[in-house]
Amino acid sequence: MSVRAHRIGLLGGAFDPPHQAHVALARAALDQLELDELRIIPTGQAWHKSRSLTPGAHRLAMARLAFAGLPGVLVDDREIARGGPTYTIDTLQALHLEQPQAELYLVIGGDQWAAFSTWRRWREVAKQAHVCVVDRPDLAQGGPDDVPVRHLRLSPMAISATALREHLARGLPVAALSPQLPEAVARYISEHHLYVPG
Repeated sequence: MSVRAHRIGLLGGAFDPPHQAHVALARAALDQLELDELRIIPTGQAWHKSRSLTPGAHRLAMARLAFAGLPGVLVDDREIARGGPTYTIDTLQALHLEQPQAELYLVIGGDQWAAFSTWRRWREVAKQAHVCVVDRPDLAQGGPDDVPVRHLRLSPMAISATALREHLARGLPVAALSPQLPEAVARYISEHHLYVPG
């Protein structure tokens, strides 16, 4: 009888801030992919983002609060600690060296899948990990035809980190966002005066 390989999921992103849709996605990945472990990986210096991100220490702290209630989830700080531009291939290769027997599952959104062929060494990314795409009817899919993908089912949630930041930048209260933000994240944002005007 063969032993099933240890399954590690990777869910990267700015998490600026992490919100309830991120938590729902993590739950869906754990359940539908039957993961033994899910690494939440806040990005360091994102090569594809024109705006500057909230300092990594805050994003790590918020991610730890947001995902604290999910068993099997680990917030991984390697991309923030690495310094310089952040590339998924480097993270996958490092994890493969640490756990060569594990199967890696890269969880991405439909928007990331549509841009997948612009990623650094994207063909190697697809060889290092199973690419798992969230099915979202409101987003274009259409990544490379020659990359096999697994699809995750997730009901659309009208939550956007951009909209949350804009709300707070207009000086509106954090409390008004409580359905969209985990309570501990909302409290952290309030205590550290993040995303406020000026």
